[in-house]
Amino acid sequence: MGAERLQKIIAAAGLASRRKAEAWILDGRVSVNGEVVHDLARRADPRHDDVRVDGEALPEPRRLVVALHKPRGVVTSVSDPHADRVVTDLLGDDVPERVYPAGRLDRESEGLVLMTNDGALMEAMTRPGGAVEKVYRVTVRGRPTAVDLEALRAGATLGGRRLLPCTIMAVAESGRSSQYRVVLHEGKKNQIRRIFKGIGYPVSRLVRTGIGSVRLGDLAAGQYRQLSVAELAELRALAGLAEE
Repeated sequence: MGAERLQKIIAAAGLASRRKAEAWILDGRVSVNGEVVHDLARRADPRHDDVRVDGEALPEPRRLVVALHKPRGVVTSVSDPHADRVVTDLLGDDVPERVYPAGRLDRESEGLVLMTNDGALMEAMTRPGGAVEKVYRVTVRGRPTAVDLEALRAGATLGGRRLLPCTIMAVAESGRSSQYRVVLHEGKKNQIRRIFKGIGYPVSRLVRTGIGSVRLGDLAAGQYRQLSVAELAELRALAGLAEE
């Protein structure tokens, strides 16, 4: 994690907004290793430094999962010098915690991204063959044959490695395009785009609509919401994580 500004550390602990934390610092209510701090540029490492407010140690950061609707063109990363925008740019001050994307969604794809500071949950959600399935609405150019689709369902081969079986269900056909509901239990890089391209039907649009028990629903592109305590507990249970 490294050293961060005190106001960010205080906000991440759930005590106050960054703006309110800045006021506390200026009022002399914050100390680092026993030294009262008034400098808003002061940094500390919460793993090693003793940061206190009114003499009280900071609580552990709350466990948090954010469901975000990633628009096309936004990169699923916390930072990328070559990207105009990354998913963390879409989060507001109501998410002061440092959260990370749990899995990939390529730049040109859209839909649900879960971001969390829960390391155990992140690992469980991205483990190949895990119980946390990913659901996609996929539009391809052309109309794949039943034989082609059955080959993909059984587990295509990418980069010399056999993929896990997946679910592919026809949803609609319109003109020269076909739409499918695809369910994966793993997430290789650009997996869906690559397997459909491999049978000669490139993907024209890809939207992730669900991850485990969480659905995209009517969340607008670029918007996000924090999962409730009950939703988080359900997702962790699905991932095989016992409540602590």
